[in-house]
Formats: sequence, structure tokens, C-alpha cells
Amino acid sequence: MAGISYIRLRGFIRKEVLQIRRDPSSLLLGIVMPVILLLIFGYGVSLEPTNVPIALVIDEASPATQELKARFQLSRYFRPVTVHSIPEAVLLMESNHVDGIVHIRSNFSSLMEAGEEAPIQLILNGIDANRARIVEGYIQNAIGMWSERFALQTGRSYAPPVVIEPRIWFNAAANSTYSLIPGLLTLIMTLIGTQLTALVIAREWERGTMEALLSTPISSDEILLGKLVPYYVLGMIGMALSIILGVFLFEVPLRGSLFVLVLLGSIFLIASLGLGLFISSAARIQFVAAMGSVLSAFLPAFFLSGLMFDLKSTPEAIQYISTIIPAKYFVTITQTLFLAGNVWSVLLPASLVLLVMCVVLVVAARKKLGRRLPQ
Repeated sequence: MAGISYIRLRGFIRKEVLQIRRDPSSLLLGIVMPVILLLIFGYGVSLEPTNVPIALVIDEASPATQELKARFQLSRYFRPVTVHSIPEAVLLMESNHVDGIVHIRSNFSSLMEAGEEAPIQLILNGIDANRARIVEGYIQNAIGMWSERFALQTGRSYAPPVVIEPRIWFNAAANSTYSLIPGLLTLIMTLIGTQLTALVIAREWERGTMEALLSTPISSDEILLGKLVPYYVLGMIGMALSIILGVFLFEVPLRGSLFVLVLLGSIFLIASLGLGLFISSAARIQFVAAMGSVLSAFLPAFFLSGLMFDLKSTPEAIQYISTIIPAKYFVTITQTLFLAGNVWSVLLPASLVLLVMCVVLVVAARKKLGRRLPQ
């Protein structure tokens, strides 16, 4: 970048820093918002349902059925309520008070003692199909464990046709928080990098300060750097807070290199800043710039990055669209570094794509600025 005056650049950066200090919304979005998001996702969001409300309809009171009932009552996955009839349980499900009904018929114990099949009726609320499948698995597992214990107590053989010995790599506890917190870094840095900077130049136009800026000798390269540097520092502070809270508060393991995480986080943040500056250069109204950042950055980062949904389960057209979303690659990087370590076969391809996107977005922002500012 030839022709840059470092005196002018230093003064312009100082002006941007003062503007950030005087604008509480910038500090709120850059520092307070990451903490709030981490607390909400870490404590309030879980992909494993617990305390699932279910209705137990037990037509006979026997030691076997009482033991099965106790297994549901003592499990942290269920919050059972005992009712006396199926119509009563159906009313609870229709009013959304329970998510499932477990019906044990009156001849259940006699069939079990005779060594015959003793069916248990399971009715699930299928409005949320994914939750229904998870709850079904929970109930089947609870009944299966009870059946095995019942067989041992009565001296019968219990040999299921297939025995699975699970080994879960990288997240042995199968804790969804361990995958959400690293991925949440992407959402936080997208908010800081794109949402915040998208309002910068649009705000300058609305307030009329851009015209005063155009009358100075400052170049478009100096404008670009002056806008990038302060918000880059703010974004890295937000990233540091997120890493500290994730590791020490939520105890998410960081198995990879912290240096690699910071380096690749810097690349992603600069790409987000470039996108935000491009949007703000194209829109002179803050509302339009804000909506543009939401549609082009925040929503794709939330829905098309693999943070909340498995992209392999989506249609191929959606998977192709996700390949142009920078957040997708940074989610892969953060989850790999936190949970698996320095797996270079995963990190290098994602990093190279992210670097290319970073260069393209910064160059696009520079060209857009050059169209509005004198060379």
C-alpha cells in the first residue's frame, strides 16, 4: 500500500478509538455481548433433552412395574407423572404438558413371568421429530436396562442379538456444550466483525462526517486500515474473553495450539471486517447496512456453518451454498482445535479457503471504498 502516511493513519486510528469509546453500543457488542452469548449457550442451550415430561399409565401394580416406574423417576432424563388412564394421558399430551406416554397393560407381569413378549405402548409427540427420536431412544434404553436387570433377578437368560460397545472420540461425555462453545466463537466474531463494522461508514454518511473526511488528504488505504485496526483489536478482545470463559468456566478442553487458534481467528476476523466494510461502503443508511450484515453474515453463520445443524443432512444445494460461507470453515477449525487437537489434515484445507476468502473480502472492501473516495 504505497502512499500511506503513518502520521495521518495514526491520527485516524486515534479518532476511531475515541469514537468507539464514546459509543456504548460498540463496547456492548464487542465485549458484553460475547459474555452474554456464552452464558446463554453454555447454560441455557443443550442438544440433549433432560427432564423430559412423560405420562406413565400403569394398569397393574406389581413389583416389576413399580421397579420400572422407579427407573423413570430416578433418571435425570425424565420427569414422569403417573396417570390412571390413556384418555387422561392423551389430554396431557394434547395440552403440551407431556412429550410422551408409556402405557403398561394389566397383563404385563404375567406375560413376563411366563417368558413371553410383554409389549409396552409408547406414544410420542412428533411435532419436533428430532426430539421425538431422542426421547424414543431414551425410553428404549431405560426399558432395555430394566429388562436386563429383571432377567438377572429371575434367573432367566438375557441375550440381545447385538451388543454395541460404544467408544466416543474427542468428546467422551457426549456433552453438546463442548461443541457449542467452540462454534460460538464463530458467531461472536461474526457479530463483532460484520455487524459492528457494517454500521461504521453508513453512520459516517448519515451524520455527515464522511463529507468532512473526503475533504482531507487521507487516502482510501488509510481509511481502510483506520477502520480495520480498532475493530480488529476489539474483536480479538472478544475472542480472548470467549476462550477464557469457555476453558475455565465451562471446562471445554483446548487440545490444540492456542497460537494456531489465535492466528486462524485473526484471519477469520479480518475476513468478517472486510465483509462489514464492504456492506457499509455500499449502503449509506445504517438500517440497510444492519439488515445486509444480518442476511449476509449472521444468519448464514448460524444456520449454514454447522454450528447448530449437521450440514451433511441437508440437501446438496444447501451444502454447495455453505461452501461460500467463511463461518463454516472457522467452525470446523475451532471444534477441531478444541476437541481433537492439531489435526492438520482438517485444519490446513479449511485455513487455506479461509485465507483466500479473507483476501477477496478485504480487496472488495478496498475497491468499494476507492469508488467513493478520491485516490
